[in-house]
Parts: sequence; structure tokens; C-alpha cells
Amino acid sequence: MKTSQSYTESGYTHGHSAPVLAAHATRSAATSAGYLLPELEPGMSLLDIGCGPGTVTLDLAERVRPGRVVGVDPSLEALEAARDEASRRGDRTTDFMAADVAELPFADASFDVVHAHQVLQHLQDPVGALRGMARVSASLVAVRDVEYRTMSWYPDIPGLDKWLDTYRAIARANAAEPDAGRHLKSWARAAGLEDLQVTASTWCYTDPESVHWWSGSQAARVSGQTFARQAVEIGRSRADVEEMRRAWLDWGASPDAYFAMVHTELLARVPARR
Repeated sequence: MKTSQSYTESGYTHGHSAPVLAAHATRSAATSAGYLLPELEPGMSLLDIGCGPGTVTLDLAERVRPGRVVGVDPSLEALEAARDEASRRGDRTTDFMAADVAELPFADASFDVVHAHQVLQHLQDPVGALRGMARVSASLVAVRDVEYRTMSWYPDIPGLDKWLDTYRAIARANAAEPDAGRHLKSWARAAGLEDLQVTASTWCYTDPESVHWWSGSQAARVSGQTFARQAVEIGRSRADVEEMRRAWLDWGASPDAYFAMVHTELLARVPARR
């Protein structure tokens, strides 16, 4: 079991392989931060923690421009992808820098909004992370995390059951919480945050295009070095890994394919500092 409190490559269950970054690059503010968008106004400053390849960060930057926006991530590969995406969009003002949520290098109340999408589920100390986010926020903390136990699919394929059990076991071996969504409210209260607004939303893959993409993306992750290595470390065999990969492809080939998952979203108002 890993002991670092940081959100680092060594403790990040997915890793930052090409399939993972490609999947994250399909995310947008609309699909991943819709609950936050009504709170944003031009001129606000915003910090995006665990920015990955930057697509959500840059969408949020469009909403608050000309406000300052910074995306941070411990992965140099992710940051390179984010800067490439900013260049592609012609964004010359959003900053991307290496930083860890456990040690945010910013002064108190440096940003109006501090946002993290799918980050707390990977941390050993999510309560401490929320305290740090609140420290550097002058107004609002926004977090969204999935709950893996809510994942539902059809057709029923044993290899997908094995995949879900394996992923949750890997996450727990990393001292992380794959079912983070249900904990967000309690974690926020433990961090001293009040004035909480909690909602939920789903991702759902049913149309042929999204099914094909999700199937291929997950099969590539399962067969990738990071997942396969961790699966073996917790006692799965290489044959198990191949069964899981094949299950994703078989699911994606079904005309009846359906997959859904629930995310919890939390907004926390930060009290004005005296």
C-alpha cells in the first residue's frame, strides 16, 4: 500500500498513459462541471486542480475571461497535453503548472473559485485536500466525483464484474476511495466547510458512437501497463486482465449496450475572512 498523501503518478490509479489522457481530453465543462457554470462570472479568478489535459480548464477559462485561470497537475505528460490544447485553441492567458493538491503553492484566498473534478477519489487525505482548497479560495470550492459502485451496464458480462471488483480493489490498495461521491458531503463538513450545496448527475453511454468510444477506451486502459501491473499486484492473473479487456470489447459490440454511472457534485461557500 502506498503511503504518500500526494496525488502523484505513483498513487494515481489510472496513470497518465495515452489512452487515459485521450479519454480525459474528451471532457468539457458542460459534461463535467455543469453544476458550477451558473456560479461563474467574467473576471473571476479560478484554480483547476488535477487539470489533466486541460479541456475542462480551458472551457472554464472562457467563462471567466478576463479573469486569471491556473490549472495544476503533478503529471508532466498531462501538463504538456494541456499546453498543447491551449495553443490549439489560441488561449495565451491560462497558466498550467506542476503542483500537488497536498501542497498548493498559493497564498490564502488567491482565487475566487477552486475546482477539482475526479480528484478526491484518488487521495489518501481528501479532507486535508478540501482544507487546502478552502484556504486558497476567497469564495467557492467546487468538487465532483464518481461513485464506482453505482456503475450499471447491460448486457451482463462476467468480465465486467471482474473489472469493477478489480478496479475498486486497486484503488483501495492505493488507500483511495473509489466510491468518493457519497462521501463528499461528510468530507466537506470534516474539513470545516459549511453552506454546502450537493447535487448529482450521470454519465450515460448508449448511442453507437459513445458506446464504441467508451468500449475502446476502457479496453485500452485495462490492457495498459498501469492497470495491468496493479491488477497483478493485488492477485489477478494476466488471463484475468485479458478477460476484462475482452469483456469491454464484447460489451461495445452489443447493439443493446448501455452503461451509466452517478457523480456527486458539491459547492461550498467559503466564509469571508476577517
